[in-house]
Amino acid sequence: MNLRKVSFFILFLVLAVASCKKDDPVTEVIVEIEDRTEQQLKDMDSLNKYLENHYYNSEYIESLGTNASISDIEIKKLETGQTDAPVGYTMLKKGDVLAPKLVKYSVKYEDTDYEYFVLNLNIGGGINSPKFSDKIRFNYEGFTLEDAVFDYSVFPFDSDLVGNGVTTFGLIPGWKKIMPSFKTAESFVENSDGTISYTNKGLGVMFLPSGLAYFSNATTGIPAYSPIIFKFELLQMFENDHDGDGIPSYLEGADDDFEFTLNTDEDFTSDSYGNVYPRYNYIDNDDDGDGKLTKDEIIITTFTADTVEAVRSKSLAYNEVLLNKIIDNRNGTYTGTIIKFKDTVVGEPFDYLDKDN
Repeated sequence: MNLRKVSFFILFLVLAVASCKKDDPVTEVIVEIEDRTEQQLKDMDSLNKYLENHYYNSEYIESLGTNASISDIEIKKLETGQTDAPVGYTMLKKGDVLAPKLVKYSVKYEDTDYEYFVLNLNIGGGINSPKFSDKIRFNYEGFTLEDAVFDYSVFPFDSDLVGNGVTTFGLIPGWKKIMPSFKTAESFVENSDGTISYTNKGLGVMFLPSGLAYFSNATTGIPAYSPIIFKFELLQMFENDHDGDGIPSYLEGADDDFEFTLNTDEDFTSDSYGNVYPRYNYIDNDDDGDGKLTKDEIIITTFTADTVEAVRSKSLAYNEVLLNKIIDNRNGTYTGTIIKFKDTVVGEPFDYLDKDN
């Protein structure tokens, strides 16, 4: 087994103790980090065994249609001597065959090839799907492969899928891989007691290897290197612009792993702990470092049409982009937002990425 050994040097300063010497040795603590590829093989073995020994209440979920919620989902383990799911239930995996609504996905993350599973119970009836960097409103229930619940939402919960690393922090990696393939709720109603009822929401269950979860970081109820499971409902999405420069974060330079890599002016910033890291464009309101704010080097307009399709099929110039989120005006019309990137010299980068323009 290949292990990467990470050494953390901890210097204990003991104040007001006369015996403390200046030349006392530094205590070195060795923390062994598992190789991601090897751990993924172990996690997939554990996930496959779980799926082969568990079933869910498929018939009941289907009877509820688009009204099903995470509280309606039952995942149960085969009892001793039991070889198949009872009537009305479906095995998550039987031999090499996955349940009809269970899909295995592949993704690359941290230079590692990962696989994970999603039980797609309802894609959602809304007109919008979040991008990997957006904020979502959702319900969830998390549990281990031992079927022990470690966390759940009492009320709809808001979180960034990807934070800015300083004032906001995102969810574990699996969420930003999965949420863009679901849609938000079709509609919602504010009740007299202050709660909100959602109709036709995105609904599913994700089965994640540790590398797309907490990996080596143990947390309450979750040992290190634990594959985990989440039931989830996607309710709403909010388009994130982490630096407030007028360009949504998902357009500010991410690679295929949904990791931000673009830092046009190659500047740096630091967090409250003194850690220094690149000021990527999505957290930089002057992307090219020319002293002109990015928001002053773009033009934002909106337009309204009678259908979502008409909004999305709007003809655009070479330097225009239609933003992902479409607004339902609740009156039979829909509004889209277009960013026009100023381009002083055609053939050169747009002005907000060109320090000479």
